Amino acid sequence: MEHLDHPTGTDAPATDVPAADRPGTDVLVSGAGIAGPALAYWLRRHGITPTVVERAAGPRPGGQAVDLRGARRTVIERMGLMERARALRVEQHGIALVDRRGRATARIPVGLFDGEGIVSEIEILRGDLADLLREATDGVEYLWDDTVTALDQDAGGVTVTFENAPARRFALVVGADGLHSAVRRLAFRPGDGDGPDGTDGTDGTDGTEGAHYRPLGGCHAWFTVHDPALARELDGWFLMYNAPGGLVAGARPGRLPGEVKASLGLRRAPAAYDRRDTAAQRRLLAERFAGAGWEVDRLLAGMRTAGDFAFDTFGQVHLDHYSRGRVALLGDAGYSPSPLTGLGTSLALVGAYLLAGELAAAAGDFRTAFARYEELMRPYATRAQELPPGGLGGYAPDSALAIRLRAASMRWMGRWPLRPVLAAQFAKAGDIALPDYPLPDRTLPTRTA
Repeated sequence: MEHLDHPTGTDAPATDVPAADRPGTDVLVSGAGIAGPALAYWLRRHGITPTVVERAAGPRPGGQAVDLRGARRTVIERMGLMERARALRVEQHGIALVDRRGRATARIPVGLFDGEGIVSEIEILRGDLADLLREATDGVEYLWDDTVTALDQDAGGVTVTFENAPARRFALVVGADGLHSAVRRLAFRPGDGDGPDGTDGTDGTDGTEGAHYRPLGGCHAWFTVHDPALARELDGWFLMYNAPGGLVAGARPGRLPGEVKASLGLRRAPAAYDRRDTAAQRRLLAERFAGAGWEVDRLLAGMRTAGDFAFDTFGQVHLDHYSRGRVALLGDAGYSPSPLTGLGTSLALVGAYLLAGELAAAAGDFRTAFARYEELMRPYATRAQELPPGGLGGYAPDSALAIRLRAASMRWMGRWPLRPVLAAQFAKAGDIALPDYPLPDRTLPTRTA
């Protein structure tokens, strides 16, 4: 039986948790978005020392709104953060489809599915949620502007090589670094048989995704537009516009006055693109959306100067196993459902809670903990990866007729036979029974670098 002992060749950290009761020591968490800080919080609560490394130079601002419903709400409540999350919520009345001239063709108010629908009762901007989680990990060591470049596992731990910081030893490594995970690429190499057909599963962009990525065919961007007039015109509604050719534009209220959270989506992603070339991504969107109608020109104008612009493809991650040796994956890195499902935040928060809890429950036996984590998480993640009715075509219809049919189906969402279908999709967020993990009375103090 292998345990989460302190990595060979390093000094054990100071702790006020008795050694006999201490479930483990140092764990490196790659990624400081949602999943990483959530895991760091729960690890620390269980007496395990986390260190978080993040490619970005600092916390990433912006992001679209994410809802707190189902199991993700339960996790936030158990963290004691629900009151603060409510204070940060974005006030929205619901979602509406609009035509080229801005006329509403269908609406779904917040209350239609008892506050658990497409736009839920509690919506919080992703950047605000990430900040909230990081603040809850006060004292945890964060390595900003860095990333993992090599992993060398042995019987005593993992030697981690960083791009900038000196190499260090950890007992375990967790990749919570998103759809394009560096940890996954290093630990789950192409040809290891984890792709959907046992091949390397490259994504057709820069060819580095490895045996795991399943592209869905489209792409999207999101960014903040400062336009007080447009913010007033939204009147508290998330407005979405479709144009022929699989174009999607969205605008929803931000939390701050005059702020609009914008999104642009394409049914067809470019055959190849550089994920780090944001200038080229902006040019692509400007070209594709030129003259599209509605308020798209205002969104494009705001996009040109947006400091939080982000662009990505729609894709999912499918792996035969969520761990390999002393390395485990969490959230989008291990089982991305794609934004089309609206369940990525659920998987991140629930996965973090389960992984930390099982490491503690296994008293340092990381193999048992990883197996139990996957046993609990995989059914939930598998259901979450089932796309909603229509999939990418429902989000980005190609023709004027398909756009009219989408609006008609949205008008019927509150009635039979569509209402139970949609209700089942929304209910997936709570489709798991979370165990209660006992917490020690004291936690590890801050570890200094």
